[in-house]
Amino acid sequence: MKNVVNWFEIYTTDFDRAKKFYSEVLQVELTVTPIQSDRHAHMDYALFPGKEEHSGSMGALVKLDKVNPGPGGILVYFDTQEINSELSRVTPAGGNILQPKVNIGEAGFIALIEDTEGNIIGLRSKA
Repeated sequence: MKNVVNWFEIYTTDFDRAKKFYSEVLQVELTVTPIQSDRHAHMDYALFPGKEEHSGSMGALVKLDKVNPGPGGILVYFDTQEINSELSRVTPAGGNILQPKVNIGEAGFIALIEDTEGNIIGLRSKA
């Protein structure tokens, strides 16, 4: 089955703080990308690693004056090798663990965390 999710954005108010949080917890390098937009006077963008032609989805951290971060929006799950590794970096990076690692049967394991912007995201692993 085709992965129908092809893009996501996680909104921020403190762009540098959010970029640091995701880089530290997920151990990835985000690429700051200039965005030219007549509609948005100021927009900061940092792309998560990935390639559009591969399975999975791509996404970015976004600071946009007209959009606010926070709970209640769409929940994005990040793929991990083993959730406890990422969980061990959440609190030192300034976030909170909302739901520790939980077994969800054949689908593996999940956990929920809150980032430094108040967004709630999920972590998922097979082990």
